[in-house]
Order: sequence, then structure tokens, then C-alpha cells
Amino acid sequence: MTPEDQIGMEQAPGSPERADVARSGVEVSGSPDRAALARSGMADRAGVARSGVEVPPAPAEMPAQDEQAAVSTSTPAVSEEPQTSSRQHAGHFGIQSFFTVVIFSIFVITFVVQAFQIPTGSMENTLLVGDFLLVDKLHFAGEAGPGKLLPYSKIERGDIIVFYFPVDSKQFLVKRVIGLPGDRIHLRNKTVYVNGVPQHEGYVIHRQWPQDPYRDNFPSQQPNSPEIDRRWRYQFLNYVSSGEIVVPQDHYFVLGDNRDQSLDSRYWGFVPRANIIGRPLVIYLSVRTPGSGGSGDKLLPSGTMAHWLHMARWDRMFHLVR
Repeated sequence: MTPEDQIGMEQAPGSPERADVARSGVEVSGSPDRAALARSGMADRAGVARSGVEVPPAPAEMPAQDEQAAVSTSTPAVSEEPQTSSRQHAGHFGIQSFFTVVIFSIFVITFVVQAFQIPTGSMENTLLVGDFLLVDKLHFAGEAGPGKLLPYSKIERGDIIVFYFPVDSKQFLVKRVIGLPGDRIHLRNKTVYVNGVPQHEGYVIHRQWPQDPYRDNFPSQQPNSPEIDRRWRYQFLNYVSSGEIVVPQDHYFVLGDNRDQSLDSRYWGFVPRANIIGRPLVIYLSVRTPGSGGSGDKLLPSGTMAHWLHMARWDRMFHLVR
């Protein structure tokens, strides 16, 4: 028998080795290597069986989803109480912040600074209609002098002040101080004299003619204008001496810079010291109003951005009031 015939007999289907594997019930491919591995596996399991030891079946692989479910169920549940507590804390913090801002704003408006708008032209050209002011309420809040904690100042001639209107305390007015307590004041042909000295007021404008004897030569004429306050009409003669009006203690005599179109101390009397709120500090916004000297006749839709940009007086923004 030739070697080729021997090889053919070893690989024949009816060989004893393949028959043993077939009887074991294990399917083996035609590869000799895989047949050898199968025979060794059967021998090992047969040896274990003869020794009387029960071999458990190999555990099946757990699907990935089941593993995730097992992990999730084994993890202890996280309590939601800390999250609820943190939300409540955030809510309390927001409420506290809101009331803090409100209290601080009330403090600032009451004691430090307050915003006002100029509605009339009695202080032109120093203050114009449509100017929005921040008023310093600390400047005149107390008595000035050494050793004071806050920088209080005395009210001087020429100071611009904001005060409660003596005739109606619900209104606020802004004027310029002309006379201090004890000063003697009179006007002659629109020129102001304080203690006999004529005042050179570069900020004053005169726009109205003809002359008004009461307004321009105060107090030489009887108060007969319908714009004069009735109480002042009967009281002002009590303060006149030698053709001059004498400012009483703790009171001030004020006039508007637009001298011919200002209702001031000539028409309703003196300003008590207790009525004075403060002084204008800065113009933070200025907007032209109808009839206040806009440039040109071009009409723009009201409320649009172009309208506000056109109406704003940019050169007066953040202008210090003096």
C-alpha cells in the first residue's frame, strides 16, 4: 500500500476516529486540529464524570441591558430633599435681594440723591425744559462747620436750590439764591441790588418787554399783578424798609435766571430753610420738548428710536449744574 493510500484511509469518513467523535454527539468539522480539540474536551468531561463530581453548566452571558438594570437597582435611591431645600434657599435669597435693593433705593432717594425733571423755563438758560437732574440732598442737609462727619455746606448767594414750594408743599421748585437772612434787596430797572451793591449776574437773561414796574423795580410798587399769591400780597409790606425788602431769619430770597418769566420770591415770598431739599448736581438726560427750540421742521414718528435720538440734547448729558 502506498503512502498516498494510507493518507486517504486516515481521512476517510468511515475511519474509527471520526466514528468515536460522531458517537459523542459533538459536531466536528473536517479539520484535524478541531477534531483533536474535540476529543480532548470529551476526555476531560468523561474523566470528571467518572470521579462523581457534578459539573454545573456554564453560565449564560447576561445581556448588556440586564447588567445595566442590575446596576441601577443595586444603586441606592438618591433623596430629592436636598434639591428641594436648595430651591427654597434660592427663593429666599432672591426675596432678600429684592427687599435689600428696595430698602437701599428708599434710603438713597430719601437721604442722598433724587431725580427731578424741569417742566418750565424759569431757569433758562442754566436749566432747560426737558432736563433731568440728579439732586444732591446731602449738601445742605445739616449745619456746616469743623468736626462734622459729612461734608455739609452753607447756603451761599448764587447757589441753585431745590425746595418745597411754600404755597403748596406738594410741589418742588428750583431757583437761585439771591438774598441770605438779614440781606436788604431791591431791583432797579431789572438790576438786583444786595445791601446796596449791584449784582453782575452773567447767568441772567431778559426776554420780555415792555417793563413791568412791580417785577422790574421790586418792591417799589404795590403788588397788583394777578400772579401774586394772596397771602404774600398782604404780608410783603411788613418786610419792606426804606424801599428794600429785608430777608427774615432762616429764610432766603430766590429768583429765576429767566428773570422776566419767573414766578419767584417777588410773587410768593421767602423760602424757609426747612423747605430746602438740596442742590442740582448733574444733568443726566436732556430731551427737547415741543416748542423748546427744536432744530428744523422735520417730523419724525413719535416713539421710534430715530425720534428719541433726534430729540436728545447730547451736549447737555452729564453736564454739571452751576
